[in-house]
Amino acid sequence: MTAGTLVLVRHGRTEYNAAQRLQGQVDIPLDDVGRWQAEVGAQALLARFSPTAIVSSDLQRAAATAQYLGDAVGLEVAYDARLRERSFGAWEGLTADEMVTGWPDEYAGWKSGSEPTTIGAERRTDVGERFAAAVAEHGEALGPKDVLAVVSHGAAISIAITALLGIDPDGWKGIQGMHNAHWSVLRASGAGATPAWRLTAHNVGPDYPVEHWVAGPDFAIERGSV
Repeated sequence: MTAGTLVLVRHGRTEYNAAQRLQGQVDIPLDDVGRWQAEVGAQALLARFSPTAIVSSDLQRAAATAQYLGDAVGLEVAYDARLRERSFGAWEGLTADEMVTGWPDEYAGWKSGSEPTTIGAERRTDVGERFAAAVAEHGEALGPKDVLAVVSHGAAISIAITALLGIDPDGWKGIQGMHNAHWSVLRASGAGATPAWRLTAHNVGPDYPVEHWVAGPDFAIERGSV
Protein backbone atom coordinates (compact mmCIF):
# COMPACT_ATOMS: atom_id res chain seq x y z
CA MET A 1 0.00 0.00 0.00
CA THR A 2 0.95 3.63 -0.29
CA ALA A 3 -0.57 7.06 0.17
CA GLY A 4 -3.00 8.05 -2.54
CA THR A 5 -1.62 11.59 -2.62
CA LEU A 6 1.98 12.73 -2.34
CA VAL A 7 2.68 16.42 -1.66
CA LEU A 8 6.32 17.41 -2.17
CA VAL A 9 7.13 20.68 -0.38
CA ARG A 10 10.22 22.82 -0.86
CA HIS A 11 11.66 24.55 2.21
CA GLY A 12 11.42 28.30 2.88
CA ARG A 13 14.11 30.82 1.94
CA THR A 14 17.61 30.86 3.40
CA GLU A 15 20.42 33.42 3.27
CA TYR A 16 22.07 31.25 0.62
CA ASN A 17 18.89 31.37 -1.49
CA ALA A 18 18.80 35.15 -1.17
CA ALA A 19 22.48 35.40 -2.16
CA GLN A 20 22.01 32.87 -4.99
CA ARG A 21 24.56 30.46 -3.54
CA LEU A 22 24.32 26.77 -4.35
CA GLN A 23 23.36 25.07 -1.08
CA GLY A 24 23.51 21.37 -1.76
CA GLN A 25 23.82 19.62 1.59
CA VAL A 26 25.31 22.57 3.49
CA ASP A 27 23.05 22.85 6.56
CA ILE A 28 21.75 26.42 6.31
CA PRO A 29 18.81 27.61 8.48
CA LEU A 30 15.79 29.54 7.27
CA ASP A 31 16.14 33.31 7.29
CA ASP A 32 13.37 35.68 8.46
CA VAL A 33 11.67 35.62 5.06
CA GLY A 34 11.95 31.84 4.96
CA ARG A 35 10.23 31.47 8.32
CA TRP A 36 7.40 33.70 7.12
CA GLN A 37 7.15 31.70 3.89
CA ALA A 38 7.08 28.41 5.80
CA GLU A 39 4.28 29.58 8.08
CA VAL A 40 2.16 31.11 5.32
CA GLY A 41 2.87 28.18 3.01
CA ALA A 42 1.74 25.70 5.66
CA GLN A 43 -1.59 27.46 6.05
CA ALA A 44 -2.11 27.59 2.29
CA LEU A 45 -1.29 23.90 1.92
CA LEU A 46 -3.68 22.93 4.72
CA ALA A 47 -6.47 24.82 3.00
CA ARG A 48 -6.15 22.26 0.19
CA PHE A 49 -4.93 19.06 1.87
CA SER A 50 -5.15 17.25 5.20
CA PRO A 51 -1.85 15.38 5.57
CA THR A 52 -1.96 11.99 7.25
CA ALA A 53 1.80 11.92 7.78
CA ILE A 54 4.72 14.34 7.37
CA VAL A 55 8.31 13.35 6.66
CA SER A 56 11.19 15.75 6.09
CA SER A 57 14.81 15.96 5.11
CA ASP A 58 16.90 16.24 8.26
CA LEU A 59 18.65 19.40 7.04
CA GLN A 60 17.47 22.25 9.23
CA ARG A 61 15.93 24.44 6.52
CA ALA A 62 13.59 21.60 5.56
CA ALA A 63 13.05 20.40 9.13
CA ALA A 64 11.99 23.88 10.27
CA THR A 65 9.62 24.23 7.31
CA ALA A 66 8.11 20.83 8.13
CA GLN A 67 7.66 21.82 11.77
CA TYR A 68 5.41 24.74 10.79
CA LEU A 69 3.25 22.28 8.88
CA GLY A 70 3.31 19.71 11.69
CA ASP A 71 2.37 22.28 14.33
CA ALA A 72 -0.49 23.59 12.21
CA VAL A 73 -2.02 20.16 11.58
CA GLY A 74 -1.07 18.50 14.87
CA LEU A 75 1.25 15.83 13.47
CA GLU A 76 4.70 14.72 14.54
CA VAL A 77 7.33 15.12 11.82
CA ALA A 78 9.53 12.16 10.87
CA TYR A 79 13.02 12.81 9.46
CA ASP A 80 14.92 10.95 6.76
CA ALA A 81 18.39 11.77 5.41
CA ARG A 82 17.42 10.23 2.06
CA LEU A 83 15.30 13.33 1.43
CA ARG A 84 18.29 15.68 1.59
CA GLU A 85 19.21 18.00 -1.25
CA ARG A 86 21.44 16.74 -4.01
CA SER A 87 25.09 17.03 -3.06
CA PHE A 88 27.02 19.38 -5.34
CA GLY A 89 30.49 18.59 -4.02
CA ALA A 90 33.04 21.38 -4.40
CA TRP A 91 30.40 23.82 -5.67
CA GLU A 92 28.41 23.94 -2.46
CA GLY A 93 28.26 27.43 -1.00
CA LEU A 94 29.39 29.13 -4.23
CA THR A 95 27.72 31.65 -6.52
CA ALA A 96 27.49 31.09 -10.26
CA ASP A 97 30.32 33.59 -10.83
CA GLU A 98 32.56 31.68 -8.42
CA MET A 99 31.77 28.39 -10.16
CA VAL A 100 32.53 29.89 -13.56
CA THR A 101 35.84 31.29 -12.29
CA GLY A 102 36.99 28.04 -10.72
CA TRP A 103 35.49 25.49 -13.12
CA PRO A 104 34.62 27.21 -16.42
CA ASP A 105 34.44 24.04 -18.52
CA GLU A 106 32.52 22.03 -15.94
CA TYR A 107 30.04 24.85 -15.37
CA ALA A 108 29.44 25.36 -19.10
CA GLY A 109 28.89 21.63 -19.49
CA TRP A 110 26.44 21.56 -16.58
CA LYS A 111 24.42 24.39 -18.08
CA SER A 112 24.32 22.60 -21.42
CA GLY A 113 23.01 19.41 -19.84
CA SER A 114 25.96 17.26 -18.76
CA GLU A 115 26.49 16.15 -15.18
CA PRO A 116 29.19 17.85 -13.03
CA THR A 117 30.50 14.61 -11.54
CA THR A 118 34.13 15.73 -11.74
CA ILE A 119 33.53 18.21 -8.90
CA GLY A 120 32.03 15.51 -6.69
CA ALA A 121 28.36 16.14 -7.41
CA GLU A 122 25.89 13.37 -6.66
CA ARG A 123 24.44 11.66 -9.74
CA ARG A 124 20.84 12.49 -10.53
CA THR A 125 19.94 8.80 -10.71
CA ASP A 126 21.26 8.25 -7.19
CA VAL A 127 19.22 11.18 -5.86
CA GLY A 128 16.07 9.85 -7.51
CA GLU A 129 16.61 6.35 -6.16
CA ARG A 130 17.19 7.38 -2.55
CA PHE A 131 14.26 9.79 -2.58
CA ALA A 132 11.87 7.25 -4.12
CA ALA A 133 12.96 4.63 -1.58
CA ALA A 134 12.16 7.02 1.27
CA VAL A 135 8.73 7.81 -0.19
CA ALA A 136 7.96 4.10 -0.55
CA GLU A 137 9.01 3.31 3.01
CA HIS A 138 7.12 6.16 4.66
CA GLY A 139 4.04 5.50 2.56
CA GLU A 140 3.84 1.74 2.98
CA ALA A 141 1.54 1.91 6.03
CA LEU A 142 -0.78 4.41 4.33
CA GLY A 143 -3.76 3.87 2.07
CA PRO A 144 -5.37 5.43 -1.01
CA LYS A 145 -7.23 8.09 0.99
CA ASP A 146 -4.11 9.21 2.83
CA VAL A 147 -1.90 12.22 2.08
CA LEU A 148 1.86 12.00 2.64
CA ALA A 149 3.59 15.40 2.87
CA VAL A 150 7.32 15.28 2.11
CA VAL A 151 9.40 18.39 2.87
CA SER A 152 12.64 18.54 0.92
CA HIS A 153 14.69 20.69 -1.45
CA GLY A 154 14.39 22.15 -4.94
CA ALA A 155 16.78 20.00 -6.97
CA ALA A 156 15.96 16.85 -5.02
CA ILE A 157 12.23 17.31 -5.59
CA SER A 158 12.60 17.99 -9.32
CA ILE A 159 14.76 14.88 -9.72
CA ALA A 160 12.43 12.80 -7.53
CA ILE A 161 9.38 13.75 -9.58
CA THR A 162 11.15 12.50 -12.69
CA ALA A 163 12.08 9.24 -10.94
CA LEU A 164 8.59 8.70 -9.50
CA LEU A 165 7.09 9.16 -12.95
CA GLY A 166 9.29 6.31 -14.15
CA ILE A 167 11.58 8.48 -16.25
CA ASP A 168 15.37 8.18 -16.09
CA PRO A 169 16.56 11.31 -14.24
CA ASP A 170 19.82 11.26 -16.21
CA GLY A 171 17.95 11.19 -19.50
CA TRP A 172 15.25 13.82 -19.00
CA LYS A 173 15.44 17.13 -17.14
CA GLY A 174 12.16 18.76 -18.09
CA ILE A 175 10.77 19.48 -14.60
CA GLN A 176 11.21 23.18 -13.84
CA GLY A 177 12.35 24.45 -10.46
CA MET A 178 10.14 25.46 -7.55
CA HIS A 179 9.72 28.61 -5.49
CA ASN A 180 10.49 28.41 -1.78
CA ALA A 181 7.67 26.98 0.37
CA HIS A 182 5.75 25.81 -2.71
CA TRP A 183 4.69 22.26 -3.47
CA SER A 184 3.95 19.70 -6.15
CA VAL A 185 1.29 16.99 -6.08
CA LEU A 186 1.41 13.42 -7.35
CA ARG A 187 -1.52 10.98 -7.29
CA ALA A 188 -1.14 7.22 -7.11
CA SER A 189 -3.00 5.01 -9.55
CA GLY A 190 -3.11 1.25 -9.86
CA ALA A 191 -2.77 -1.46 -7.25
CA GLY A 192 0.25 -3.21 -5.84
CA ALA A 193 3.36 -2.29 -3.91
CA THR A 194 4.69 -0.01 -6.66
CA PRO A 195 2.05 2.53 -7.71
CA ALA A 196 2.01 4.48 -10.94
CA TRP A 197 2.32 8.16 -10.06
CA ARG A 198 0.72 11.03 -11.98
CA LEU A 199 1.91 14.62 -11.58
CA THR A 200 -1.24 16.71 -11.11
CA ALA A 201 0.20 20.03 -9.90
CA HIS A 202 3.64 21.62 -9.79
CA ASN A 203 5.11 24.67 -8.05
CA VAL A 204 1.87 25.63 -6.29
CA GLY A 205 1.82 27.99 -3.33
CA PRO A 206 0.13 30.90 -1.58
CA ASP A 207 -1.55 33.50 -3.75
CA TYR A 208 1.19 36.12 -3.87
CA PRO A 209 2.89 37.75 -6.85
CA VAL A 210 6.31 36.13 -7.19
CA GLU A 211 8.23 39.33 -6.45
CA HIS A 212 6.24 39.82 -3.21
CA TRP A 213 6.76 36.21 -2.14
CA VAL A 214 10.51 36.35 -2.73
CA ALA A 215 10.94 39.72 -1.00
CA GLY A 216 9.03 38.79 2.14
CA PRO A 217 6.29 40.11 4.42
CA ASP A 218 7.40 43.74 4.69
CA PHE A 219 7.34 44.17 0.91
CA ALA A 220 4.08 42.24 0.62
CA ILE A 221 2.40 44.45 3.23
CA GLU A 222 3.72 47.61 1.57
CA ARG A 223 2.29 46.52 -1.78
CA GLY A 224 -1.02 45.35 -0.32
CA SER A 225 -0.63 41.59 -0.79
CA VAL A 226 -1.43 40.83 2.86
